Amino acid sequence: MSSSPDSPPPHPTAQGPGRRTVLRSAVAAAAVVAGGVPLASAGIASAGPAGGYAWRNAEIVGGGFVTGIVFSQSEPGLVYARTDIGGAYRLDKRTRRWVPLLDWVDWDHYGHTGVISIATDEVDPDRVYAAVGTYTMPEWDPSMGAILRSTDRGRTWRTTELPFRLGGNMPGRGIGERLVVDPHRNNVLYFGARGGHGLWRSVDHGKTWARVEDFPNAGNFVPDPNDTGGYNGDNLGVLQVVFDKRGGRRGRPTPTLYVTVADKENILYRSTDAGRTWQRVPGQPTGFLPHKAVFDHKGGFLYLATSDTAGPYDGGKGDVWKLDTATDTWTRISPVPSTSPDCRWGYSGLSIDRRNPGTLMVATQISWHPDIILFRSTDGGASWTRAWDLVSDTERTFRYTMDISASPWLTWNATAAPPVTVPKLGWMTEALEIDPFRSDHFLYGTGATIYGSDNLTAWDTGGTVRIDVRARGLEETAVLSLISPPVGAHLFSAVGDVGGFRHTDFSRATKMYDTPTFGTTVALDFAEKAPGTIVRAGHPTSGWTQHFAISVDGGDTWTPSGSEPPGVTGPGAEDSAVAVAADGSRVVWAPAGAPVSWSADAGRTWTACEGVPSGALVRADRVNPAVFYACLAGTFYRSTDGGRHFTPTAATGLPAEGNVRFKPVPGHEGDIWLGGGKTGKVYGLWRSTDGGTSFTRLPGVEEGDNVGFGKAAPGSAYPAVYTSSRIGGVRGLFRSDNAGRTWTRINDDQHQFAWTGGTITGDPRIHGRVYVGTNGRGVLCGEPVRSVDAEG
Repeated sequence: MSSSPDSPPPHPTAQGPGRRTVLRSAVAAAAVVAGGVPLASAGIASAGPAGGYAWRNAEIVGGGFVTGIVFSQSEPGLVYARTDIGGAYRLDKRTRRWVPLLDWVDWDHYGHTGVISIATDEVDPDRVYAAVGTYTMPEWDPSMGAILRSTDRGRTWRTTELPFRLGGNMPGRGIGERLVVDPHRNNVLYFGARGGHGLWRSVDHGKTWARVEDFPNAGNFVPDPNDTGGYNGDNLGVLQVVFDKRGGRRGRPTPTLYVTVADKENILYRSTDAGRTWQRVPGQPTGFLPHKAVFDHKGGFLYLATSDTAGPYDGGKGDVWKLDTATDTWTRISPVPSTSPDCRWGYSGLSIDRRNPGTLMVATQISWHPDIILFRSTDGGASWTRAWDLVSDTERTFRYTMDISASPWLTWNATAAPPVTVPKLGWMTEALEIDPFRSDHFLYGTGATIYGSDNLTAWDTGGTVRIDVRARGLEETAVLSLISPPVGAHLFSAVGDVGGFRHTDFSRATKMYDTPTFGTTVALDFAEKAPGTIVRAGHPTSGWTQHFAISVDGGDTWTPSGSEPPGVTGPGAEDSAVAVAADGSRVVWAPAGAPVSWSADAGRTWTACEGVPSGALVRADRVNPAVFYACLAGTFYRSTDGGRHFTPTAATGLPAEGNVRFKPVPGHEGDIWLGGGKTGKVYGLWRSTDGGTSFTRLPGVEEGDNVGFGKAAPGSAYPAVYTSSRIGGVRGLFRSDNAGRTWTRINDDQHQFAWTGGTITGDPRIHGRVYVGTNGRGVLCGEPVRSVDAEG
């Protein structure tokens, strides 16, 4: 999950599908369609080999919290990154773009895109491992945690399910790495579990795991002991395993290893007999949590960065420590010690220069104002310099420059108020690594991107370190709404935490929507007959207070609402909070905390709609500007007077629970498709051709979660229909070119993208092109292989 740099983000459930729907398994059935076998009884046509579609991102470049960066210690240029909800990535050495590795994760196991740790293998660089699982609460993430293992650098994976859940998007997710491969005998792995489950070991390359029963401490730190069973109520557990490679030899388990634990009185343990017995390291500091541990294999020093909280959004005190393992002597080497009134942060993001191990860097784990601080030492922590220095209340000097041209939205449309700068150096900086083969190269993660430099050592000679965005190919956003108008830009997105974008070029990011700027945009709509009129609703940031904005020039410029309905507490439901009449003359808005309301003056004034409950989903008919629709709790409503009055229709049998989405069809008055429901309850896909008076359920669609429309197939007068659904026993993304009589699966088993139930739309100008919103992999564009080079 990502975060605006201006303030801590909202509660993380805003992005997670974990509380939406518990889903049935369709893994075996999915393999059938991927092979192109038609399931005629369900009305499914073959998708052809690999689904017949090519997939790419409409690039935002970054967008979420990069929790870990792991360099191979044996092969130059081999680097992995992990994210809290968006999977894992490998850096392509040639293109310097990140390659997604977990797009194969299916709907039933969407939690496996939350990566709590990743590990490389020094003996065999082709091997890589990931510990996955997003939440420990089963109502948010029904699947158990797992260890994934690959022998081809993440191109393919095998899965070992664990008997407990993990927390890839929970407090403490930037700590570690929890998962590690023995550098001398690579069939041996260790994993530090949370939740009191202790330390685990595998001796068969991660195929099977057993708890290390003799390890003495499963941790006891809970962010909020009163939140029993909740997001902040889980024990952080065993945090990190590091090896002392000096005493080992190839083919035998490394004898000496250290383990950090979430227990402020007992943070560090050591084994000198390859994990058979353990001892608390004597003289250790207490009072803080160890966020990062790094071992200097030349000097025999263990470095620890500590903080008073789990992070990543908080942390007010901490220290950096150096342990001489030959004498068990501890030295506090904090750039600013916790005992100083000037220390207002914990430490994390710790790394040493493997070519010059007396050189190390550490980051303030969080420091909202004016910015994080990167510290650097070339004498083993005896002295430090800072990336910037405060010379007055409003003036800083800098050892770096920043280039955000790859992600210009990183300013959040903010104006700098010194000493704050735009963009910020970072926030939530727990991932910071110096390249073990190139002292000039380092990478670090933030709540929204990866930054890096290729002239890091200029810091030490009085030069300027050039920092730029290094997140190309890494797309980690939760996409809440998508629209594709028939003119102008092909695509507009509503995105969690980073606002949303007008996508005029799918290969580069742009500035996010402004005036007002929303930290999260929840919904978009455009006027079908006047498509230059676009409306959006979201959570304001950067000094704005309005939750609604309108554009009449295709998104070039925006105007905030002049007022809001009384009682507004939020923008409303994802994907369906706002609707604009077909001719752009009226808007209906269903904000949180207030009545559903209409405006005939572009949001300057609002009047409560009659006959429709607060919180309803709202849509506009795509032909008749007087007609609006609404739906809530299984009841469908219609207005024929521009939203002034709504009346319940006679429709029955619609889903009253779960993830419900509906859309009227462009060019067809009164034609409406609705998908949604909940496992074990009413769940499917319906169509109405009489303005919602009645709906007919489509046969063969067991679970329908969203629906969208695009350009009709050649020779057809009806738009192509797209959905993320379970059809004929197969969960996937589907297209119908004949109004739902038959369906073609357009994705395949290697392109499942976990949870895709939020938003989907076709392109009205290009038949076959579809845009899919994901919960962590950004905005995806799919199109038939024959047209992948079509202009975007």
